[in-house]
Amino acid sequence: MAINGAAIDSRDADDNQLLFGGCTDFDAGTELMEMLYREHAPALRARVLRLVAGDQQRAEDVVQETMLRAWKHKTRLRRGDGSLRPWLVTVAKRIAIDGYRSRQEWRDAGPEILEDLPAAEEIDRTLTLMVLYDALAALSPPHREVLVETYFKGVTHIDAANRLGIPSGTVRSRVFYALRSMKLLLEERGVFNVT
Repeated sequence: MAINGAAIDSRDADDNQLLFGGCTDFDAGTELMEMLYREHAPALRARVLRLVAGDQQRAEDVVQETMLRAWKHKTRLRRGDGSLRPWLVTVAKRIAIDGYRSRQEWRDAGPEILEDLPAAEEIDRTLTLMVLYDALAALSPPHREVLVETYFKGVTHIDAANRLGIPSGTVRSRVFYALRSMKLLLEERGVFNVT
């Protein structure tokens, strides 16, 4: 079955009809989700508000997440099975409890959890290395080889030439063009303004 140009499994269409009163296209489904929100959100928000100690923003987040889960599980819900409110309340309660537990874990962890976090210098170094690696990978293989040998392994031009089996003048030339390309690649990535 195709609705609004999208193929829909007939089983899904039947499930959507049960939940959404016969409407299976996206616009109608959206309208009916808005109706579901209008019917159940105020009562749901009032219950959730008590669970989140009166935090309006957190309560709204829980209600929205509950409605999102209802949308995701619409094929499992049946209008004929009675009101959806008990299911919505149960889902909202679980979301609120999970949020509380998540926040509580961080509070219970104490300051020692910060010891495991990398220092700012380590993070900056890691990010810089990632950008350098990405720029290095964008170079041609011959340019990348000479940079790895000369800059990262610390080998002289002559030793790099011997290892790579090319003349030392070629190594110097490739290093020059590789560095020029690296400068452009790094500037494009906005990390370094190399002059």
